[in-house]
Amino acid sequence: MKKKALSFSAAAMTAALIMAGCSSGEEASGTAGESEKVVKFMHLWPSGSSKQHNMIASDIIAEYEEANPGVTIETEVLENEQYKNKIKVLSSSNDLPDVGVTWAAGYLQPFVEGELFAPLDDVLGDGLQDQFVAGTTEAYAIDNQTYGLPLELNIAPVYYNKAIFEEHGIEVPETYDEFKEVVEKLESAGVAPIALGNKDRWTGSLWYMYLADRFGGPEVLTQAINREGSFEDPALEQAAEEIQWLVDANAFNKGFNGLSNDEGKSEFMNGNAGMYLMGTWELPNYTTNEDVPQEFRDSIGFFKFPEVDGGAGDIDSWVGGPGVGLFVSENSEVQDEAKEFVKFFVEKWGERSVTDAGVIPATVVDTESVDLPEMYIDVLDELGNSSNLTLFADVQMSAGVAETHLNLIQSLYGKEVTPADFVKQHEEALAAE
Repeated sequence: MKKKALSFSAAAMTAALIMAGCSSGEEASGTAGESEKVVKFMHLWPSGSSKQHNMIASDIIAEYEEANPGVTIETEVLENEQYKNKIKVLSSSNDLPDVGVTWAAGYLQPFVEGELFAPLDDVLGDGLQDQFVAGTTEAYAIDNQTYGLPLELNIAPVYYNKAIFEEHGIEVPETYDEFKEVVEKLESAGVAPIALGNKDRWTGSLWYMYLADRFGGPEVLTQAINREGSFEDPALEQAAEEIQWLVDANAFNKGFNGLSNDEGKSEFMNGNAGMYLMGTWELPNYTTNEDVPQEFRDSIGFFKFPEVDGGAGDIDSWVGGPGVGLFVSENSEVQDEAKEFVKFFVEKWGERSVTDAGVIPATVVDTESVDLPEMYIDVLDELGNSSNLTLFADVQMSAGVAETHLNLIQSLYGKEVTPADFVKQHEEALAAE
């Protein structure tokens, strides 16, 4: 997920989770005997720039080979951009590796339409589906078939400064009406209630998505996008109205619509704002990042986006999205072995990725068996109890509609478009497809 620019694109999502550096390709392959089957696995965790990810992958491969004599996993390792470029080249010649890394939604679509990725519903059918956080595998599904198994996940909590809340006698809100009271109290006390840098636009989309969910329920936005519903649904217009209520209430720091996410975030990191809605890639800043003062880290908590009284939404429904996942080539000559390896890899990756690399996995983690900062444990527990995960809106959309959405988000916050026109223009853009 891309957290500093343009949009939440499924391909860019990985940059927030993987330290993508400049690295030449790495080869690591066993020497297979004549009777052995070789599964070619291409991934994007070089030992230099993604040391912990690489180590975890190597350990899982070794464990799999030991448990499956007669199967060798032959790996090719490239850094992020090199990987994406090579996958394009290999797909054009119909020569994909047996197993590789993919992203969800829009990135996945052309590979599926080209019949290059194998459906993986048979892999999920023997109990593996139940191990995933609700909503994660759905991001890899097209026409009700699953073409990738997610490894990583981000959700977006509302982080808050406990010291500021305590100073002003504020309790964590559980309802949206209580949340609005928090905004009013902080604003009247001269504290920016919410840190936001909406120049990047996807940041403002997060607030809109949660309001849409809480007013209209977990399906209303997705159904409008996939054309099972309309963007002119009353709940979607009501969510837009609430955005402008927040703007009028001075809920956001000054100049928010012209500031980047990093500039907006600095208001929160400097203790000038009470709340900040952002993905869980920020967790290290509030737990283990020693560049951030310990006093500040200790003062940060998070809460779930509050429920709307009378709304159709559920407080355990999250906005977020999976990071990278694994695919199996439709044209693999060792497809059965490739699917077995993918299942094994996903099951082993979950707990190790969070403890060894600080990655929130797409599978449910037994938090009683891992040693992590308390905030990580709390987030993982929330994920385990989540009722829904709504994929970031512009990841669900085609590139053209996503750009329309992001431009309209900025216009909505800038009060350059009415809520009615906001939903109407979305509907027109979606219908035009």
